[in-house]
Amino acid sequence: MSVNITHKKVTLDQAITRGKESVTEVTLRKPKAGELRGLSLSDLLNLDVNAISTVLPRISSPMITKDEVLNMDPADLVQIGGEISNFLVPKKLQMDSQSESDSQASLSA
Repeated sequence: MSVNITHKKVTLDQAITRGKESVTEVTLRKPKAGELRGLSLSDLLNLDVNAISTVLPRISSPMITKDEVLNMDPADLVQIGGEISNFLVPKKLQMDSQSESDSQASLSA
């Protein structure tokens, strides 16, 4: 089983308001190495607000600005940061994690 997720939709708990428009869902795209420039990968994995606010405008659709990130509901920030972190995990580790989850599910059934 191959795990290769390149896009992830995130539904926000609290919409981002832009004038008369509300953003309730954001699609994240797996960042390329160049989009991570100037960032520490460990900061992204640790859900550092500055790291997330730098990379999110580069990989979100609709584009979420840095100011919007800084005014975001903390629960939404954690959810988005977690999805960004998931993009950085190698396929092998994702597959191992999925296999472990499947094994635990079958033991508890």
